[in-house]
Amino acid sequence: MKIKSGLFRTISLTLIACSIAFATFASPTAYAAQITARSLTLQAGATDGGSKPGGVVNHQFAFTLPTSGNVGSIKFEYCTIASGTCVMPTGLVTTSATMGTQTGAVGFTLVNTTNGAPYITRTAAAITGPQAVTYQLLTITNPTNVAPATQTFYVRITTYTAAALGGTATDAGVVAATTATQIVLTGIMPESLIFCAGATIQVTSGIPDCSKVTTGAVSFNQLFSPTDTATATSQMAASTNANSGYSITVNGPTLTNGSNTILAMPTQSASVRGTSQFGMNLKLNTVATSTVPVGAEVTDASNGTTLRGQAFTGYNTVDQFKFTTGDAVAKSDNGGAGPTNSQIFTISYIVNVPGSQAAGTYTTTLTYICTATF
Repeated sequence: MKIKSGLFRTISLTLIACSIAFATFASPTAYAAQITARSLTLQAGATDGGSKPGGVVNHQFAFTLPTSGNVGSIKFEYCTIASGTCVMPTGLVTTSATMGTQTGAVGFTLVNTTNGAPYITRTAAAITGPQAVTYQLLTITNPTNVAPATQTFYVRITTYTAAALGGTATDAGVVAATTATQIVLTGIMPESLIFCAGATIQVTSGIPDCSKVTTGAVSFNQLFSPTDTATATSQMAASTNANSGYSITVNGPTLTNGSNTILAMPTQSASVRGTSQFGMNLKLNTVATSTVPVGAEVTDASNGTTLRGQAFTGYNTVDQFKFTTGDAVAKSDNGGAGPTNSQIFTISYIVNVPGSQAAGTYTTTLTYICTATF
């Protein structure tokens, strides 16, 4: 009986020991809370696109800290895989990084002494979770490409209760990002000169449209008379990217009917009824048979930079007219000769005749030539 009693006590103690050992083994392990709403945005740097392999860019982290309490530092560990042994991505450089913007929990400075594992630190201060935060790390060199020309990498984020990665790790999470081959688009802008002339030129989306030019057949507003001035208008438009801009000349004879002519105005002068005059200018004029003005100013008005076209000397004064074949009537020289966007010029023509002017139909064919100097 004594032997049995001792054996029972031995078995009981063994069972108790096993129970204690099992309880110890089954005790749950404490894990850091999961950081939520986390992302890494690769932002463009001074010259490089955000996802450019090997580009010097900015990395902006955004996430929500779930745990209330002290936050003294946050580590950003760059790895080629999301978990397990961390291997730094090829080509990554974080030792030149600087601190950018920060929101939410703020007051951090950046420590970048360990390549691939920068961290931000401050005197520990409490937050109330959940707390949304963003941190921007500037001038990080992205990982370089690996086959097939992109590289996915991961950043493991861990928060600590004290500065300089001290205290206890509190929250953790992983974000992923990838480099990408840049698309390089190439196009050529050739030397350009767009010029057109006609009775009228339409505008499309605010720009003179040389595909919408009406016929060049223009009639005067009334019969010629020694008591009144006959008027007509036509239009032309021009643009060029030539470094020295353009010059527009008028070429052709005066109005004729067989051997009868109307005298061209060789010098800039006013309209005089009852005399033989054929002249033109590129201005908005008051001379007319009524109160309705004749002509228009150049449109859009020259600004000396993107719009340089303007009427040239001899054809640039209101109510003063001239016609000499071969004359330059407009140039893109406002603010200095140079390239210009398209503008519309309105040419005003006048005819005065004496009472002795021979009857008949008077015509002329004028050719406007726009020459660009590249």
